Amino acid sequence: MKKKIASLAVLSVLSLSVFTGCSSTKQTEAKGKEEEQPIIIQGPMPIEAEKFAGKLENVKEETSGSFVFYKGTVDDYPVIVTKTGKGMENTAAATAVAIEKYDPIAIINQGTSGGHDPELNVFDIVLGEKTVNLGSLKTGNMADEEGIDPTAWKPMDLMASEGSAGEDPNAEKIRYYDGDEELLAAAKAVKDMYKKGKVVEGTIGSADVWNNEVDRIQWFHEKYGTSVEEMEGAAAAQIAGAYEVPFLGIRVLSNNKTNDGAYNPDTASANQEYVFEVVKEYISEME
Repeated sequence: MKKKIASLAVLSVLSLSVFTGCSSTKQTEAKGKEEEQPIIIQGPMPIEAEKFAGKLENVKEETSGSFVFYKGTVDDYPVIVTKTGKGMENTAAATAVAIEKYDPIAIINQGTSGGHDPELNVFDIVLGEKTVNLGSLKTGNMADEEGIDPTAWKPMDLMASEGSAGEDPNAEKIRYYDGDEELLAAAKAVKDMYKKGKVVEGTIGSADVWNNEVDRIQWFHEKYGTSVEEMEGAAAAQIAGAYEVPFLGIRVLSNNKTNDGAYNPDTASANQEYVFEVVKEYISEME
């Protein structure tokens, strides 16, 4: 009888151990699932963000200040679409908030842009091999009534030193932010799926300036090597770099003044369709 009781006790302990082990495994798996770092997809305006947000599963909306975050999943992986608002300041702030709140594994800044390269047409997409701030400039020394000469303005690298960039001759250079190689690889892997235009690698320029002067656009294209211009990407790239978060800009041409390409708002939706394929590819490569 005592042996039987002892045997039952051992079996109970073993059963409890197995149950506890299974529960622990499930808890660990659940915890790992919760701790997966999300991919952040940024879009400045509603037409540049909400199409993608509509593709997410299990969506929950959160806000911080004026910034909207659509939290969901793509292929069971966490993805957050951020509506940043237009401009460099909004984008820098939205990027910092997103990084602090959600600890992303990668950031893709996407949306529309104006063409700088006459070889590119409306609906073509530029993958940001490089992103550059076009508004960080130092003017020449001109006295009263000597006029202005924008073509003589010099680039000013605000990241060159902690001193005055305006007084540091070493800061008179162009600061480029490189696109992440793995994000670029994912984007190139699915570029043949995009049928509405070309997908090319290039340089994305950003500034709180809307350039309509073709000569000015050509000056940036020649001096900075820009393919397109917009108002957000370089700010996001700078903040992502400060936090060491992989970053890539993906911009579709909504117009191109260098070859009379007329504005088409449908480009915003087309770009999000392509970026969705990029995200799925990136997720598949992490598995």
